[in-house]
Amino acid sequence: GSLVVLDTSSGTMQIKDPLNFWGGRRVELSDVTGLEPVYEPATGRVLCQLQPCKAAQVDEAVRSACSAFSAWRKMAGMERARVMLETARLIEKRREDIAEVEVVNNGKSITEARLDVDSARLCIEYFAGLATNMSGQHVQLPGGSFAYTRREPLGVCVGIGAWNYPFQIAAWKSAPAIACGNSMVFKPSPVTPVSAVLLAEIYAQAGVPEGLFNVVQGTQETGTLLCHHPSVAKVSFTGSVPTGKKIMEMASKGVKPVTLELGGKSPLIIFEDSDLENAVRGALMANFLSQGQVCSNGTRVFVHRPILPQFLTEVVRRTKAIQIGDPLLEETRMGALVSRPHLDKVLGYVEQAKKEGARVLCGGEPFTPADPKLRNGYYMTPCVLDNCTDDMTCVREEIFGPVMSVLTFDTEVDVLQRANDTTMGLAAGVFTKDIQRAHRVIENLQAGSCFINNYNITPVEVPFGGYKASGIGRENGQVTVEFYSQLKTVVVEMGDVDSLF
Repeated sequence: GSLVVLDTSSGTMQIKDPLNFWGGRRVELSDVTGLEPVYEPATGRVLCQLQPCKAAQVDEAVRSACSAFSAWRKMAGMERARVMLETARLIEKRREDIAEVEVVNNGKSITEARLDVDSARLCIEYFAGLATNMSGQHVQLPGGSFAYTRREPLGVCVGIGAWNYPFQIAAWKSAPAIACGNSMVFKPSPVTPVSAVLLAEIYAQAGVPEGLFNVVQGTQETGTLLCHHPSVAKVSFTGSVPTGKKIMEMASKGVKPVTLELGGKSPLIIFEDSDLENAVRGALMANFLSQGQVCSNGTRVFVHRPILPQFLTEVVRRTKAIQIGDPLLEETRMGALVSRPHLDKVLGYVEQAKKEGARVLCGGEPFTPADPKLRNGYYMTPCVLDNCTDDMTCVREEIFGPVMSVLTFDTEVDVLQRANDTTMGLAAGVFTKDIQRAHRVIENLQAGSCFINNYNITPVEVPFGGYKASGIGRENGQVTVEFYSQLKTVVVEMGDVDSLF
């Protein structure tokens, strides 16, 4: 059955079907204790109840993934690629449905949700190409003997998703995993459980073996069961730094490798010779995509003192013009934050910034759209903070909302030292027309994903990931194959054994 039923009387979406998926189909759980409500951020209404998986269900899902793995790993790269390309074609065909489901459960604008679905599809297409490329080396040894290496899959991989890009993250984790011949059990965030199961259905429809991509719903308890499961070979997690540390610790008990894509407090440095129009656009893209709920956001905007007044005037003008409201409308540019507690937390950061002496140039307040059905949604006005200093809470901690902190600097040496003064290192950006300065500054920034004269551009062809506490491993790009496979060395003797005994 289909996941979404449009209730024509009110025009609202109802989520009817079970959200757990293994063995090639949706699974209704018999034990319905510990249900969690799932909300629609735009309206604040309850969409459905989440059925969390306990040990027995996690075990079933992992067993299902084990049996799919034994079939899938034997297929040639070309065979796997065909199924992945069919998956991508189906995603493209259902782009609008998937984007709508994403909006209803996450709150971001439909315009952005469509781009997220495209990124998911592109990622699967990209790794379909790499699936045919899983090759090793041949090395000639003395006396006609030789050695070769084989790149082999790991087995059952676990993916644990975040709530800011639910569908895209499910694809970014599953595509490299299955391209390399693994299977995956994916646990979405309990806040946004709805769209990952669409991906599971599409993979099944495209012809993957039953159980190749399974979805188990749940909170921390379910995640813990997955990390400790003896049949799981690897864990890939996207989320916060503290949770990432816990995942790494749990995985260490079974010596399982991890990929961690964690938080950031990334710097965006704007020099006086920048093209100001582009720098302002870059700063807006670095702070307000997905209501500011993006791990790579450039939330510390360092502006060269001579251009500060023009920059602030323009950035405030553009920020005030951002259209907030119903995320399903084409003209909306900022939807609702993901949950009521998260909205309160972000607004709390703005209050704290005021107390510490930052100046609110615009926004930072709860917002109620005119449409009565949206009055209980989780909206706020995007905020620009001026007069910030390096020791303020708003500059030290990841807010994960539409709050831009503007800082000033005088010299390149000074701004580099301040930009790197953080435990995190996910992303960084620089705007300047001076080509030498651009590359020199980037070389000295301690971050994994860097941008020159743009920001938050994440092509699937290049690796994405962090330095320092922002994570381990990479997603996307060719290198990711190495994080979802292992190397076997085979030495072949063509003569007699030369024994010391």
